[in-house]
Amino acid sequence: MKTRKIVITGGPGTGKTSVIEALEHHGYFCFHEVSREIIREAQKKGIDQLFLKDPLLFSEMLLEGRIRQHKDAEKMTTDLVFLDRGVPDVVAYMNYFGNDYPPVFNRVCREYLYEKVFILPPWKQIYTEDNERYESYEQAVEIHDELARSYAFHGYDAIEVPQGTVAERTSFILDHLG
Repeated sequence: MKTRKIVITGGPGTGKTSVIEALEHHGYFCFHEVSREIIREAQKKGIDQLFLKDPLLFSEMLLEGRIRQHKDAEKMTTDLVFLDRGVPDVVAYMNYFGNDYPPVFNRVCREYLYEKVFILPPWKQIYTEDNERYESYEQAVEIHDELARSYAFHGYDAIEVPQGTVAERTSFILDHLG
């Protein structure tokens, strides 16, 4: 049985983590966002925002983490695995910030594929900033647009998850997976 890898993506503060947690509550295996772990580790070393200090290093670390998650998902014996963000997210963020990156970034987007991508749109009423999220709501909207472009560029038809309760959004995703 091949494990279907399903990406949950969207700009900052769109409710991805809440949806991932709800999917876990329903018994699904979920890989969590690797950037928060990288940010916390850098902060322990005195680097407040590694992405701002060394965007390429940060993005390379993200790429490695997301590739590792993809490979780990391949080894799973379950039908579905959810991932909080996918490989094309790295390219989207690099494009958004206007940072240069090597061609390998786009190449791995074509190598490590997902069965479906769900994108959560910006939602001002639930948006909050925290220790790892420094973008304004307006920036979150622009990042969402860049994510949509990145996934489309890499051949995905991302399914937009409508606003609603966490339970409604989770049901929407599960209903679209058959």
